[in-house]
Amino acid sequence: MIRKKGSEAGAQDASLLIALDKSRSRLSSDSSGTIYNGVPYGGFEEEDKDDPIYVHADEGYSPNVRGNYFRDGQTQIDFVLVWEEKVRPLKKRRGKLARDDRTDGHREHWKRKFLNNLRNAGLLMEKEEMRSKRKTIHYLKLSAPWDVLVYYAEELCMRAPLQAQPNPDWNSSAGVLGSLCIPNLLHRHIPNQPVDYYTCAFRRSKLDKFLGSDSRDSYFSNTQRHCIVYEILARTVYGKRKRAEIGINRLLNERVYAAAFPLHEGPFETPESEVPDDALNPRQVLYRFWAQWGCWYRYQPLDHIREYFGEKIAIYFAWLGFYTAWLLPAAAVGTMIFLAGLFAMGTNTPAQEICESGGQFLMCPLCETCETWNISEICPMAKVGYLFDHPGTVFFSVFMSFWAVTFLEYWKRKSAMLAHHWDCMDFQEEEERPRPEFAAMAPWMEQNPITGVKEPYFPRRDRLSRVLTGSVAIVIMLCVVIIFLVSVIMYRGIVSVMMYHTGNAILMTQAGNIANISSTLVNLVLILLMSQVYTSLAEKLTRWEMHRTQTLHEDAFTFKVFIFQFVNFYSSPFYVAFFKGRFVGYPGQYGTLLGLRNEECGPGGCLIELAQQLFIIMVGKQIIGNIQEFVIPKLKAWQQKRKLARVRGTQISQEPPRWEEDYELIECEGLFDEYLEMVLQFGFITIFVAAFPLAPLFALLNNWVEIRLDAQKFVCEYRRPVAYRTQDIGVWFLILEVLAQISVVVNAFLIAFTSDFLPRLLYQYEHESQLQGYVNFTLAYSPPCYVATGNHTLCRYKAFRDANGNYTLFYWKLLAIRLGFIIVFEHVVFFFLRLIDWLVPDVPGSLELTIKRERYLAKQALADNQEVLLTQAAFHPAA
Repeated sequence: MIRKKGSEAGAQDASLLIALDKSRSRLSSDSSGTIYNGVPYGGFEEEDKDDPIYVHADEGYSPNVRGNYFRDGQTQIDFVLVWEEKVRPLKKRRGKLARDDRTDGHREHWKRKFLNNLRNAGLLMEKEEMRSKRKTIHYLKLSAPWDVLVYYAEELCMRAPLQAQPNPDWNSSAGVLGSLCIPNLLHRHIPNQPVDYYTCAFRRSKLDKFLGSDSRDSYFSNTQRHCIVYEILARTVYGKRKRAEIGINRLLNERVYAAAFPLHEGPFETPESEVPDDALNPRQVLYRFWAQWGCWYRYQPLDHIREYFGEKIAIYFAWLGFYTAWLLPAAAVGTMIFLAGLFAMGTNTPAQEICESGGQFLMCPLCETCETWNISEICPMAKVGYLFDHPGTVFFSVFMSFWAVTFLEYWKRKSAMLAHHWDCMDFQEEEERPRPEFAAMAPWMEQNPITGVKEPYFPRRDRLSRVLTGSVAIVIMLCVVIIFLVSVIMYRGIVSVMMYHTGNAILMTQAGNIANISSTLVNLVLILLMSQVYTSLAEKLTRWEMHRTQTLHEDAFTFKVFIFQFVNFYSSPFYVAFFKGRFVGYPGQYGTLLGLRNEECGPGGCLIELAQQLFIIMVGKQIIGNIQEFVIPKLKAWQQKRKLARVRGTQISQEPPRWEEDYELIECEGLFDEYLEMVLQFGFITIFVAAFPLAPLFALLNNWVEIRLDAQKFVCEYRRPVAYRTQDIGVWFLILEVLAQISVVVNAFLIAFTSDFLPRLLYQYEHESQLQGYVNFTLAYSPPCYVATGNHTLCRYKAFRDANGNYTLFYWKLLAIRLGFIIVFEHVVFFFLRLIDWLVPDVPGSLELTIKRERYLAKQALADNQEVLLTQAAFHPAA
């Protein structure tokens, strides 16, 4: 019941670490004490009878239960494991099914083995309980002693400080505003700024050369400490290795534990009494200077975020802030383009001709049972259509192509500076090891060609077959999306006909708009539902494919989900932009789909329909997403607090300890959904920007809200997530580059084939520079055979065809110009994009000098070690 203390415990820890160090390079299955994923595997079959999860508290000591310490007031809590047990009456316990008894027995057996292995790994433990009549909640507090921290710091290649240097707390906008002598309202002093250091890889043998090594209590930060403990938890075996019974994540999935998390460093609420900013805890600093809504226009405290949450979360907020700042010029230019179209709307000659035509142009029926109509009835839509289809949209398409590539180039520079500043520039290439699940399930061992250490290996042929199987599942889901798209198209046609047959003049005139808007709303609902289904399927497929590292696993999952979401979100806009109205035919020879006549573009053209779809899908998704991010975490937290309040009962008036308060919070859901939301938004503002110049403005407004919502979730509503290291945004950057390239091609086709820009330009060149008579020129007459058959009258329809339905010479000239425009547009834009890529280096020159300086200091610090290695090489030459 009592943990051994003092020199005896220290001797045991030291001997264990020595054994770990000696067996570090061995991976055999028959020797006791051998390392399996970093944990001593031998000897845990014989469980200790004494409960190993209590620590002796000194008599007379009155601890502060809200502090992040054991009951002795000195041992720091690095991690907390939580499990719940229902208290059953004896009669019910006897009548319980044998199967459930066996399940509970397995879980209890796994739990004891897991705790025994954690104790063997050197962790200190202390348990707290919260009891009620129906349930008992157990809190197991874990702490890593100094020897364990030092051992795993070297094992995990953590960085050690060599020399302090000025913290580069600087933003490019600050330099611009300073040069213009404009006060920088974005800047705000934030207390407790983290110190920046020149660093090198941690070595136990060089501990005395690292700054702060004489202070053991503060040498490792809280974030580093819980990272080390989590690594031990992730490696620890609790059952049979061949069954992948390893690690805390599997135990959480098996419901052996209810939660596992590091503790927040105090409450986020600031004290009611006035206290200096320097006295605030790190969580309070983040809340006051970052998560509050009043900070929406301030710089983000990225160093504080990284210090508290780790590099992975910090790099996300750095990218999101950088992207939002770059949206400012795009939103400003897009708004000006929209306003220019608004002011020039009254000077649009084709729209004036439509409004003044009266009964001059009798249009052909829109469906088999519809009647003829006058083109003057669409006067309002013809005027509104000019907002999204005027020469300014061509300029904006080119501008956004340059904007997208320039943004990505400068983000690469920013990312490189942050990666170096946060000591993770070469992390992925040199330090990432196999995932625990991969190590547990891999059937073979093979030598790593880089490190020379034997590692778990999964045959490439077996993985390829699994990847192909997963690809088939992706294709099937994409086919389901296409089926839904066809269903929406048919729904739109049916609703349009129903609106027309109501006899109401307003409904008849607006039948196309009503059908388009309602079908887009239905499509948005289907998109959101299919997203949830496929994300769950993709997660299971990716886990089954057995990727070696966590980065490869996440990249494969990201690729699957993005491919599906790309088709899911963009298939309908692509259909409206490039297929709707292309296969209509002409009177007497109309094309059909499943018995329904193919759709025509609406009164204002396909571009305004595309703008409607983009607005509803993009803005609708953002609104629904923000509501979910605001409401759902609060509902989950309320439900968790209510559940714990029942257990706490009469103790609710007492101030709960930190671990109970953190257990009331909800589990962190990661960053995947946040990145996916922003990447899809990036696609909307670049791929179809020619049809919707206000897209960057709506994205900017959304991102101001998004940053605060995400900040509040991480600071106030989530349990503290485990800090992960990363050097960039990973595969998301590759996806952004692909979207930027696709946007150039799509906008070229959009201007050439969907917009009226080129037809108007050719008509001005060949016929009339002021576009007089343009409407009449674009309308063809119905063929004589159509008038002769049935009860049809001579009518007009929009096409460049002659009286017999054949394409005119103007159509073929226009087609050649469209194709030539696409080629010229793409080549000119891609040339300048490559020029920008060449002119903007990925790594700034100043950063290269800093890296060289740091490498020099690292060589000096490790010089003695290098001399030993050279001496050993001289005495033991290679065979």
